[in-house]
Amino acid sequence: MQMLGYYIFLLFEKFLMLLPHFIRKKFFFSLASLGYLFSKRYREVSFQNLDFIFGDKLSYEEKVSITKYAFKNLALNFLHVMEIRHMSLDELKKRVKIENIEVVEKAKKENRPIVYVTPHYSSWELAGNSIGGLISPILPVYKKMKNQTYQEWLLESRDHFGNISLEKTNVVRPLVKYLKKGYAPALLIDTNINPKEGVMVKFFGKDIRQTSTPAFLARKFDAAIIPGVIHTEDEENFTLTLYDEIPVEKTDDETADIQKATQLQADWLTSVITKEPKFWFWLHRRFKGDYPEIYEKN
Repeated sequence: MQMLGYYIFLLFEKFLMLLPHFIRKKFFFSLASLGYLFSKRYREVSFQNLDFIFGDKLSYEEKVSITKYAFKNLALNFLHVMEIRHMSLDELKKRVKIENIEVVEKAKKENRPIVYVTPHYSSWELAGNSIGGLISPILPVYKKMKNQTYQEWLLESRDHFGNISLEKTNVVRPLVKYLKKGYAPALLIDTNINPKEGVMVKFFGKDIRQTSTPAFLARKFDAAIIPGVIHTEDEENFTLTLYDEIPVEKTDDETADIQKATQLQADWLTSVITKEPKFWFWLHRRFKGDYPEIYEKN
């Protein structure tokens, strides 16, 4: 039954891809509006996250605006997953420009591996493909999904321009193998994680557990941690901004070195979200591992 539903979905995808882009975009944005209206649970999650991070600094109207855009942004990512599966490299180049590519060129000139770090921010699906297609292939890490047919569809999009997606269970060993071959791991640093998989950092003044894998890899292999996010003004043209390398010290205290570098990543992410909070994915229960009480209404 699941496979039948998947084949029907693929037929619907073919139909949508026959339509002009602006019609597809309107269709997905209409779904986002319906999602906001009818998904009370995720509206509440967004408000709970915003209250947790900003306290009383945002008005009700500002929280509504950010939450509405979060639904819109989710729809945009889904649209991009679909379109990327049919996109040429030339089409990608027309839609995305890259800022500060020099930081990547510097690391490559020094013959150092690269570890990209990024959050669920703006069109993160387009961001991963932009790095893979316009710079060099990366290793996106994903969490195994219950729906394997949808996972296959999603990964075909993520790997369309040469990326190699890796499932996160016991992922460090394959990451190391591919890193030695010249591939760059691309790691999300804003997901809720198992207590054993990270270290505590200050994030917007809160004690939050964050993955330590980027710092571990960078320290062990002298890799450059390069943060990056994509953003847009019109949901048509996108800018992938790469930031300067986050340094990782290598002293006699490995734990302290990893802690410090992970905190610097959290500081960077805090500054990015503070500047343009609407682009972050507020619908995710990011803090359920460390602060489950803020989601008790769900």
